[in-house]
Amino acid sequence: MPGPRRFLLPVLAVCILSVSFWYSDAWLRLASGIALFLFGMQCLEEGLKQLAGSKLEQWLERSTATRLKSFLFGVAGTMVLQSTTLMSMLTIAFISTGMIQLAGGIAIILGVNLGTSGGMWLLAMAGQNISLSPLAMPLLVFGVLARFAGSKGAAAGRIILGIAFIFLGIEQMKSGFADFGSDWALGEQLLPGVGSQLLLVLAGMALTAMLMSSHATLMLILAALAAGQLELWQAMSMAIGGSVGSSINVAVMGWLGGNRSGQRLALVHTLFNLVSGVLTFMLLMPLLWLVQNLMSVLGAGDNSLLQLALFQTLFNVLGVLVLWPLQPQLALWMQRLLPERDEPEVLISASSTPTSVRIHQPVTRARYLTEAALAATDTAMRAVALELQHLGRLSLEVICHALYQPVEQLSSARVDEARLNAQPQEAAVLDAEALYQLHIKGVYSDLLGFMSRFSQEMDDSQQRSWMTAQVAALQLVDAVKDAKHLQKNLGHYLRDDRSLVHNHYLDLRRHLLWILRQVREVGGLDVPDDVWRSRLEWLDGQAAKFDADFRNRIFAEVRKQKLDNLQASSLMNDLGYVSRITQSLRNVLQLGVLDGGDLLKEVRRLGVGEDEFPLIHL
Repeated sequence: MPGPRRFLLPVLAVCILSVSFWYSDAWLRLASGIALFLFGMQCLEEGLKQLAGSKLEQWLERSTATRLKSFLFGVAGTMVLQSTTLMSMLTIAFISTGMIQLAGGIAIILGVNLGTSGGMWLLAMAGQNISLSPLAMPLLVFGVLARFAGSKGAAAGRIILGIAFIFLGIEQMKSGFADFGSDWALGEQLLPGVGSQLLLVLAGMALTAMLMSSHATLMLILAALAAGQLELWQAMSMAIGGSVGSSINVAVMGWLGGNRSGQRLALVHTLFNLVSGVLTFMLLMPLLWLVQNLMSVLGAGDNSLLQLALFQTLFNVLGVLVLWPLQPQLALWMQRLLPERDEPEVLISASSTPTSVRIHQPVTRARYLTEAALAATDTAMRAVALELQHLGRLSLEVICHALYQPVEQLSSARVDEARLNAQPQEAAVLDAEALYQLHIKGVYSDLLGFMSRFSQEMDDSQQRSWMTAQVAALQLVDAVKDAKHLQKNLGHYLRDDRSLVHNHYLDLRRHLLWILRQVREVGGLDVPDDVWRSRLEWLDGQAAKFDADFRNRIFAEVRKQKLDNLQASSLMNDLGYVSRITQSLRNVLQLGVLDGGDLLKEVRRLGVGEDEFPLIHL
């Protein structure tokens, strides 16, 4: 009965809300105001993100050279986007894909939290005793008209509509609280004290958890404060809870959607708000006196909304002052608290039992395709590029095993000739089909699934890179599939040293191993593109020369009747597999430069990993 139970709770909630709306017009206006405000924030966030395109990601990359630049980017980005969650998740996405380091991410998070104060001042000024409805109505008209002016116009129209809905939501919330009157006045029901303050902090956290927006929580607090439902100290207590609750929401999303680096940053974001929350909670009454006196000096001593905005600013300033000098130590603490997960070495045991029986380990999955990486185009592209490197490394190792050679033959300074000329041992054989199913298919399917789920806007260059990545992945998989076919005859004839074709298959193995080593070496070269292309052309020439010489040698031996037609056809067919493997790997190297843009140039580093140990062992 899982289906009916899943729908029971939403239906029950709708019924309860419907009945409550029937009995209370004030509650209906308040709830509709919250809905309009949240919808407006969503429109504003989506419109700004669509209008910025990839510029936000480019600014982020350029703005992390120093801690101060990272901090200022966090402040400015949050004030523009008016979304702590979006900025935090974007930062987590960039750090998860390695585009920025943890130290830069911590500085951005500090700036993001301070940047929320700008939105609080705007909300406080909008919550004054002025009607925003006259401004919202023409904005609705202009927003709809702008949507007919192309993609950029549609993005701008979404921003305008978002502002209009925010204004309407503020009006509805103010109206709803005003209609409650004195029947619901916390100011009269809760007396000052630690217990009451703590209760209000928990209420603020609960509100943010339900609304999934600290801005909406703060707007509710401002509306209640303006209507006289809350006193200033009560609003300040709830604001503490709203900020802490927002960081917990980000932490949960970052933990579920990020890798270890993203999880560390999400934890830093939570730590910032917890530290700020504890400090401001302990200093609540002194801070109440401070904001009242400071605003009196500025001529706003009777404006509780601006006083609350000042308190929220002091909340974030305190957190920045405490954590700013601790950033290096904080990065180290996070790395110790959340160390990198040990990548399990993919150890493939061998025995005399059939392959299908002896493999029991889990299928290899994607390493870098986290949900956080889907937050922006550049982070998704970076994650795909890293995953293609992972897939490329696995592919080279599977092809190497298809030649019955250990992976160390790819990276060693010299090829072990004894191993290269040795016959495959029956007890150490795992066929390439099993290796493909275990180590290639899962990563490839994860890659396709990730790319199909990505729905952000892309410009023409990014779309070309996206298509290039798909082609590169397909080429790698095709190379492994050709290696599966090659292994059948290769294993048979390499074990029979009395066969006339034994030495020819040794030559095929030697040549393909040389190709794999060259692909790995060429991919790792850090040279200008013209030099790199020359080396790739030389590799093409050497491969073509081997093909021609091998064919001529086979034809000559057939004429001399050293080989029969069946043996010759097997050799020519398997030479075709070797040629296709070579061409597929060569295409990946070339695609990473010609069509993939700067980011996908990293894809050509096939077989070059951060660690030295192989992913697959015999």
